[in-house]
Amino acid sequence: MTCAVYLPPAASDTSNKLPSLLYLSGLTCTDENVCQKGGAFRALAELNIAFIAPDTSPRNVDIPGDNDSWDFGTGAGFYLDATAEPWANNYRMYSYIVQELPQVISANFPQIDVSNMGITGHSMGGHGALTIALKNQQAYKSVSAFSPICHPMDCPWGVKAFSGYLGEDKTTWEAYDACMLLKSRGRSAYDDILVDMGLADGFLENQLKPEALKEACESCGQGLTLRLHEGYDHSYFFISSFMEDHIRFHAKHLLN
Repeated sequence: MTCAVYLPPAASDTSNKLPSLLYLSGLTCTDENVCQKGGAFRALAELNIAFIAPDTSPRNVDIPGDNDSWDFGTGAGFYLDATAEPWANNYRMYSYIVQELPQVISANFPQIDVSNMGITGHSMGGHGALTIALKNQQAYKSVSAFSPICHPMDCPWGVKAFSGYLGEDKTTWEAYDACMLLKSRGRSAYDDILVDMGLADGFLENQLKPEALKEACESCGQGLTLRLHEGYDHSYFFISSFMEDHIRFHAKHLLN
């Protein structure tokens, strides 16, 4: 697995232990997209926060069909642990993000304090950030998302991914759906979740379903700041416009 890491200026003093922000990318992306287009580094440098951007799936694993479509297989790991064959051995992005990646970061970047981390992401990665944070509240101090797939059990991208990776038993899908996690587990330890979406996003109603997330949060008293922006779409122009807001949101929790 490939992972990009940004170290801010304070990392030159090896006695510093830096907080970090984990960013999960969306469908078809690699670790490079957010680094090249996200506009994150100025605010990260100012606040001395490290940035971790992993890839979106295993690559070159030679599974039949893993390159047949853009929204399943390569570049579309959906941040879950597959249980259906032939995906179960390699497509274990949930365990990679939650268990393996922090160990890799600690071993190679001792300046980064992996116990002081926030998590965010875009689209499929926003789905990953929400579900991973809700299931691992002790591991992440804060959570936000750009245009997340809020209710994947009820959208074409999610149904395709869950059917392929998890099989047809929909009860197993609920563990990877933010709305279902909020309904089953109730309010989280996070006082607020920041979510930004563009109202000109062509995926808004059919795939992202922000109203489902709003309803799930309201039903359990979960704090949610849902900001809907006129004229913005699903692209990195949108992400870069609000990236600094998200970094400063996380900084409030990471720099206490």
